[in-house]
Amino acid sequence: MRWFAGLAVVTVLAAGCASSGTKSASSTVATAKKDAAAVALVPAAVRSKGAIAVALDATYAPDEFLAADGHTVTGMDADLAQAIGHVLGLTVNLQNATFDTIIPGLLSGKFDLGASSFTDTKEREKQVDFVTYFSSGEGFYVASGNKTTFDGLDSLCGHNVAVESGTTEQSDAEAQVKACQSAGKPADNVLVFQDQNAANLAVSTGRAEVGFVDSQVAAYIVQQSKGQFKVSGQPFATAPYGLALPKNGMAAAVLAALKDLMASGVYTKVVQNWNVQSGAITNPVINGATS
Repeated sequence: MRWFAGLAVVTVLAAGCASSGTKSASSTVATAKKDAAAVALVPAAVRSKGAIAVALDATYAPDEFLAADGHTVTGMDADLAQAIGHVLGLTVNLQNATFDTIIPGLLSGKFDLGASSFTDTKEREKQVDFVTYFSSGEGFYVASGNKTTFDGLDSLCGHNVAVESGTTEQSDAEAQVKACQSAGKPADNVLVFQDQNAANLAVSTGRAEVGFVDSQVAAYIVQQSKGQFKVSGQPFATAPYGLALPKNGMAAAVLAALKDLMASGVYTKVVQNWNVQSGAITNPVINGATS
């Protein structure tokens, strides 16, 4: 890892994830078959390239992270992106990118698809299209010795909270500052980090009292930490994840491919492989933001 190499929290939460007990997804992804009807929906400009650049912030296990070799991007989103490529007859090039650069990269043409645990929001839909594929809540994790219970946004008042830059959790934690003050409570102090590994490090060292991520990611961080962290409170604010795409018509092709993967059972196998089947959906749509 290029982030804080040698520190225990990075070893546990990044390279160590490859030994989590999940199977190699290559065999599952390989069962995804090319579908002519979906291929026909791919815009000509994309089809002519024969490949798509897929951006993922590989610090967000089990959704996307680096395998034990330190450079291969793996995880649920990586597998789904590869499977979608199979259905559409396109080569998928997975590219590790910091989260807050992915949408600008889609807008500039650097990336063709963002598969990085994006919450589909109405604000983001002003810039890009989304194809919904998963449902996730938000959640908290703390150092195992922390006696404070964090449960819901109100519990953040007066505490230091670590978030990754550009995430929904950053927006929610920053909005909570005014909510705390309006309620006559001390504001939460939002510590924003460039990637999730750095946020984890802040929690492990005590710089932050609580980490704020998507609920299944919080559970996975705790699972991989060998007792360093624990989940605090219950998941809340469930919302759809979306695969992010430029507004170039590609969303229709990706939606068709995702429906194909659901019908064939590949989608189910992928989410089961990463033990996140509780967030599986059955009715993907384009731009399904709820707020």
